[in-house]
Amino acid sequence: MSVAVILPTYCEAENIESLIREIEELKLDSLVVVDDSSPDGTADIIKKLQQKYSNIHLISRPEKLGLGTAITTGFQSVLQLRKPPDYIVTMDADYSHNPRDIPRLVDVARMGYDLVIGSRYYRGGKVIGSHLRRMVISRLANIVAAITVGTMMHDCTSGFRCYSKRYVKNVLKNLHSQTYEIQIETIKQAKLHGFKVKEIPITFVGRKRGKSKLTAAEFQAFLTYIFKTMWRRPLSLSNLLRKNPHE
Repeated sequence: MSVAVILPTYCEAENIESLIREIEELKLDSLVVVDDSSPDGTADIIKKLQQKYSNIHLISRPEKLGLGTAITTGFQSVLQLRKPPDYIVTMDADYSHNPRDIPRLVDVARMGYDLVIGSRYYRGGKVIGSHLRRMVISRLANIVAAITVGTMMHDCTSGFRCYSKRYVKNVLKNLHSQTYEIQIETIKQAKLHGFKVKEIPITFVGRKRGKSKLTAAEFQAFLTYIFKTMWRRPLSLSNLLRKNPHE
């Protein structure tokens, strides 16, 4: 079993060193950091860590280009490795996701699932330290996303995931999201191509250091993607209520 982790970063100087050290304790194969020219020196910290950890690959982009393109860029980089790993994990760099949950995601993927989602809202999942308003918006966004895609998934917008190499190689060419809608698009592509999807519960911790990276423009892009998908695919309550064959 080989595993790579993709970390999209923008202004994570307060978190990135300790997070990477914790990830490195797991002895994984590769760590790909996609940094959008963070003005706080995030990339400089990563470059110093590269002197100690030879498995860190840093991709520095010229400006803030969005989470969706960061993830697809990370996918492309991982597939270009001399020996592409069997599994690819994506996670946030702000400590909202616990690195110690990575083996749990991979273990479930090894059972035959192509996309394993660390879910805040699946039974057993928790959210700690998040403002009530943000939680309400998140839950509503997930309900709308689930209806739009036609799935019974509880947490369609979670960024803590494990993808099989098979899934990424087959679906990458169909991923065109710029920002946060990438999380919905990857589930939609799994459904369209018959890949097996599974949720497992995680504890999500609200950001303690730094500021939220979700901008108004990115939230608008997310809503635009939802509305376009709804327009192309007429909603069917019977489809939504039918048990998801990929869970």
